[in-house]
Amino acid sequence: MKANFYTHKKRWKIALAVLALIIVCASIYYTNILVKRFAAQETKQIEMWAEAVQSHVELMKYTETFFDEVSDQEQKRVELLALAYKSFLEAGPDENTSIYLEIIRSNISIPVVIADDNGKIRNSINLPEKFRGKKYFDDEMVAEFNVYSPIKIDLYGKTSWLFYNESLIYTELKSVLDGMFQVFVADVTDNAVGAPVIIVDSVDNKVLAYGKLDSVKMQDKEYVARQLEIMQEDHFPIKVNYLDGNKVYIYYRGSDLLQQMRYFPVIQILIFAFFFVIAYLLFSYARRSEQNQVWAGMAKETAHQIGTPLSSLMGWVELLKLEEKPFIGTSDMESDIERLKTITERFSKIGSIPTLEPSDVVDVTRKTMRYLQKRFSSKFDFQIQLPAREIVVPLNAALFGWVLENLTKNAIDAMTDHGSLTVEMTEDDNNIFIDVTDTGKGMPRSMFTQVFKPGYTSKKRGWGLGLSLAKRIVEDYHKGKIFVKNSTIGQGTTFRIILEKNL
Repeated sequence: MKANFYTHKKRWKIALAVLALIIVCASIYYTNILVKRFAAQETKQIEMWAEAVQSHVELMKYTETFFDEVSDQEQKRVELLALAYKSFLEAGPDENTSIYLEIIRSNISIPVVIADDNGKIRNSINLPEKFRGKKYFDDEMVAEFNVYSPIKIDLYGKTSWLFYNESLIYTELKSVLDGMFQVFVADVTDNAVGAPVIIVDSVDNKVLAYGKLDSVKMQDKEYVARQLEIMQEDHFPIKVNYLDGNKVYIYYRGSDLLQQMRYFPVIQILIFAFFFVIAYLLFSYARRSEQNQVWAGMAKETAHQIGTPLSSLMGWVELLKLEEKPFIGTSDMESDIERLKTITERFSKIGSIPTLEPSDVVDVTRKTMRYLQKRFSSKFDFQIQLPAREIVVPLNAALFGWVLENLTKNAIDAMTDHGSLTVEMTEDDNNIFIDVTDTGKGMPRSMFTQVFKPGYTSKKRGWGLGLSLAKRIVEDYHKGKIFVKNSTIGQGTTFRIILEKNL
């Protein structure tokens, strides 16, 4: 009846576990749907941002093309003005220079400087504000007028040089376009959609700008290379032509939040699993503590109740010894009283940590089995196979004897009215092995662990605590192991105890 209860209890556990799994899976499934929707929405925003960047790039390309055409026209105009200056200054007295003079007069934006071999400025026009008032053509002006090579001219019989540069309007336009590109770069790197961006020079693969990334990690070349690889897998980079002719590439990927949301379902599963394990462990610990308190209280009360009649029995035995004709069963009664005292001692120790003392496990086993053998029918054949020498281990003899008694009684119950019980002890360098084998009805493998659970019993009578207490004594107190080594239906069962020689 109780075995059926535990079978149903196991089924209830499985049912509850399946129900909890369904709830968790449903929650994760719904969360995953929300994550996918969020990811799709953010991906769409990223794609829209990329399209806007691409449109901006196309506009910049058009602006660049227009600027290139203006630059060609500017170069032709500057070269024409330089040629007009040269022709005017080198013209003969009879040559008509009115057209050259008209071209020179029409110049209102192209900087022109005429300096002699010593660098002294003879004439200048349209100079930038920073150069106005200078008397010599110094290194700063040489660096500024480096676009076009100077023209050598003969001025008043002396060699002079004609320096000229891009027009002020063209220079200002170029500065504006450069500013527009810098603003474009800033807008790309500091985007509102939160997309991490890296802008790389196509020549030496140098990082020109980046956004939405850790500035400290960006100093690591391996980190940058890894990010570029990830971005290239997500999206094909956008190519942009810079005003100086160099190309740059814009790498980008989904936001960090999107990356984290992709792993959120996995993290959620781990969190659920963690809390389930913690809750199960806490519940199991609380249940075991409650059971231990019940057992300890019941055992101590039993020891207390046995104590009173046991004292009376001891007194009656002493009176029987004083009789003129001694009672024939006095010695057996003394043995039983000693046994009751041992049992009382066992019950009284439950709930407290027992003391382990160096004891000969062979002698403890032999004495326990001899006593038990006398208490059972001769139809049960006892085979005690123990080493011939002492084996001293840390042991609580009273409690260990109780373990052997429980195993023996279970074996006798399993064999019904006749059979063979074998207790065999072997050893290796570190452990002692005690096998208790019966020829009873056996059990299925599914019950190998169930038999040690509190309350489990296949008998009509009994509390189902014997094997549970045996497991606690062996594993908790003696730091050993007890388990069903093997069992065959209709042939018998073997329980094995393993004790360490040195704790």
